[in-house]
Amino acid sequence: MTAHLLMDFQRMVVDSYAVDKEALLGRVKRLAVAARDSGAMVIHVVVGFQPGYPEVSGQNSVFSSLKAAGLLATGDPTAEIHPELAPQPGDVVVTKQRVSAFTGTNLDMVLRSNNIDTLLLTGILTQGVVLSTLRHAADMDYRAVVVADGCSDKDPEVQRVLMEKIFPNQARVAMVEECIGAIHGPLR
Repeated sequence: MTAHLLMDFQRMVVDSYAVDKEALLGRVKRLAVAARDSGAMVIHVVVGFQPGYPEVSGQNSVFSSLKAAGLLATGDPTAEIHPELAPQPGDVVVTKQRVSAFTGTNLDMVLRSNNIDTLLLTGILTQGVVLSTLRHAADMDYRAVVVADGCSDKDPEVQRVLMEKIFPNQARVAMVEECIGAIHGPLR
C-alpha cells in the first residue's frame, strides 16, 4: 500500500520558502487527488508546538528561532496547512516538533497499522523535512519515492544535488505526472 506525505505545507513555510509556490501547490494537489482516488492514504505532516513551546530546547537552533519568533504554535495562523492543500475527509494529520516526520510522532504506527510500505514524499524544504524523513524511512525499510517537482528548496544547487546525487541512493526520484501515471502500482 502507498501513502502520499505532504510535509510542512503550512502557510508560513509555503510563503517563506516555496519556489514558484502556485505551481508547486498545484502539482502537489493533483498528486494528492490522484492518491485519494486510488485508495492511497494522504498524510499531512505539520510542525506544531504547544503554548509556551515546551518541546523546544535552547540547544536546538532551528526550533529555538521559531520559539523566539512565536511561529508554528498550535492554533497560530502560521501553523495552518495551506488552504490549497487542506486535509480532506479520510486524510491523516501528523504533528511533529523536529525536522523528520518520524521523530517523536505516531507516523510509523499509522503507516504500519494501514499496511503501508511505499511513501510518496513531497515537502518544503528539500534539505530539511524531505532529506530527514527519507533517511529515517529508508532506515525503517520503507520504499520511498521522492517526488522531485513536489519538493521545494530555496537553494537550487542543494535541490539539484539532493535529487541527482543523494536521494537516488535510498529512493526512486520521480516527477508528479510520472507518479500519477503509476499510482496504481509501485514505481520501479
